[in-house]
Amino acid sequence: MALIIKNREVVEDDWTVVRAAEDGTLPAVDALLPARGIVPFTWWKEHKNALTAAQKKELIGVWLAPDDEPAELVEDFDKIALIAVDFPKFSDGRGFSIGRLLRERYQWKGELRAIGDVLRDQLRFHARCGFDAFAVRADKDIHDALNAFAELSIPYQGAVDNPEPLFRRRGAAERSSVAGASA
Repeated sequence: MALIIKNREVVEDDWTVVRAAEDGTLPAVDALLPARGIVPFTWWKEHKNALTAAQKKELIGVWLAPDDEPAELVEDFDKIALIAVDFPKFSDGRGFSIGRLLRERYQWKGELRAIGDVLRDQLRFHARCGFDAFAVRADKDIHDALNAFAELSIPYQGAVDNPEPLFRRRGAAERSSVAGASA
């Protein structure tokens, strides 16, 4: 069984990411049952009624490509257990924006997983954008990648994990220390 990082721990992954075959075809709906599958958003839109009628919510995940519109998935949040965002190559950062949109604008509360070309160098940034699960590329050491979360202790910018930028956090700390000293 494959391993992923989830909530900053290495765990076994019992989900299967469904991708198109060499000829571009995707499996029939009944071929997925009853496994836990993360299906492409385009395929989900076409087959969601059949999938939700045949499976429990806990067995369905949807993955978004960089050019998919996350707003189109909002009405289906109650039908799926997780959302994955595909990073087809390391240099394609559109998935970071999708993660932030899902967490901040659309209020997705479930698992948000980074899949594809996911490397140690960007794990911390993935987390700052709202991702809580990471399928690190198979040729990389997942246990070494876990160390990425401890490499930087103080982020400057505000993000999903802490919306206050550093200058505001410092200002609040200074005001509270001045208030405490004058009391």
